[in-house]
Amino acid sequence: MKQLALIFITALTLSACASRSPSTGINDPYESQNRATYEDNVRLDRNVIKPIAVAYGTVVPDPLRKGLSNVSNTLSLPGTVVNNLLQFKLGDALHNTARFALNATLGVAGLFDPASEVGLDERDSGFGETLHVWGFGEGEYIVLPVYGPSTNRDMIGLIVDIALDPLGTALDPAASSVKTGLKVADIVDTRYRYSDLYESVIYDSADGYAQLRLSYLDRRRFELGTQVQQDDSAPADNPSYDLYEDFYE
Repeated sequence: MKQLALIFITALTLSACASRSPSTGINDPYESQNRATYEDNVRLDRNVIKPIAVAYGTVVPDPLRKGLSNVSNTLSLPGTVVNNLLQFKLGDALHNTARFALNATLGVAGLFDPASEVGLDERDSGFGETLHVWGFGEGEYIVLPVYGPSTNRDMIGLIVDIALDPLGTALDPAASSVKTGLKVADIVDTRYRYSDLYESVIYDSADGYAQLRLSYLDRRRFELGTQVQQDDSAPADNPSYDLYEDFYE
């Protein structure tokens, strides 16, 4: 009941502001604070995350890294199914349930991905998308510590996804810690695999903050099927990869 109450409190909170927020253009009233958080994240990446990612990618063989990421992705599927149901996308819910069942059994707890080989690729979703389906606007652009670029709607979605994670609430503390560790390993592996792209935006751009903001908003609006502001530096039909998009999902 507390979890359901959290959903409705979230909806009421967002209805006061996000539903009237634009879904195109740049809505960044907290730019000064966002830039400070962005700079903190860049320092964290340079001094901590990047060295860990390089060490992990160098020491741990690629098949094992990929397998651990597969396990993490498999464990996230029940939460995705919950959001599919909240969006009344029953076909996606059945699709993701079948993917979970196949990978959790024949895939050895998700270590392997036989589901993709038979056409059951993940149809990803989260509570941020659920709020979009329910009619809430994205709100203001914000930069979260460690996590990175987001919006009011997606920040609330992130919090609710964590709170409503079916496996996270069902597992005992030890198993839940393992699940969290696998998710961290997944994002570290992602940082290693996409290091050139990530660093070209963060370290090589004249204004990494503005470039990442544009990339994130364009990509997120593209995913949700909303109108994307056209820009020569980041075409709507080729949005950039967002490093942090799956960290907490």
